[in-house]
Amino acid sequence: MTNIINGHQIAKQLNQETKTRVDKLKEEGIILGIVVILVGDDPASVIYTRNKQKNAEKLGVKSILRKFPKDVSQAEVLQAIHHYNDDPTIHAILIQLPLPKHLNQTELIEAIAPEKDVDGFCPQNAGLLSYNSAEALVSATPKGVLELLKLTGVNLSGKHAVIIGRSNIVGKPLAMLLLNQNCTVTVAHSKTKDLPLLLNTADIVVAACGQPKMIRGSWLKEGAVVIDVGINRDENGKLCGDVDFESALQQASFITPVPGGVGPLTIAMLS
Repeated sequence: MTNIINGHQIAKQLNQETKTRVDKLKEEGIILGIVVILVGDDPASVIYTRNKQKNAEKLGVKSILRKFPKDVSQAEVLQAIHHYNDDPTIHAILIQLPLPKHLNQTELIEAIAPEKDVDGFCPQNAGLLSYNSAEALVSATPKGVLELLKLTGVNLSGKHAVIIGRSNIVGKPLAMLLLNQNCTVTVAHSKTKDLPLLLNTADIVVAACGQPKMIRGSWLKEGAVVIDVGINRDENGKLCGDVDFESALQQASFITPVPGGVGPLTIAMLS
């Protein structure tokens, strides 16, 4: 029988734990602050940043949404980042991705002070993660995936994990996190050959390739744990993941739905 992982329920518990810590800091006179920088009006980004802001405020964290028009200059965004770097009331800075193509994403991310780089994208935090340092700040989605895997109760040590997707946002940091849990990790991508054959050897599958329903249940090893990071629209306009959920149910021991799986954890881990 396949266990469907309820991301909303897990996120609710994590949010309560976070609120307890935030309330304790308030008693000590510390009010946490986060700023999210949003460029343009991409519908998915607008919804996501709004949810981040609502959740932060619910937990008692000061949240600022700094909006810029899509034609904003590199210099204007840099100026804002430097301003918040110097603001002692702001403890976390996040740039909502993707950015318009005229902006230099790398320069903007590297401009964020490492201690405020809540996404863990800057070279310092990426390096600390590769060294398995407790001081590394890690992107919310990989952290959420690892939390989900741990909560299944499956012993990760020695398991073969296949991550489909090599982005700096999910694939690469998650590979480091799983290596640090003593998994054997394979990162697959668009150039990988014989993906079905590879997946048939995987104890853990994390799909983060952005292709609706690409991963078929017949590709999976029986009893695999399947974490679906994808958020897509199918031919009927309905939300779906990168995994064909119905066919995967026949093979997986645990699986996350879309929506209601990884998404709520990403918001909760950020907070």
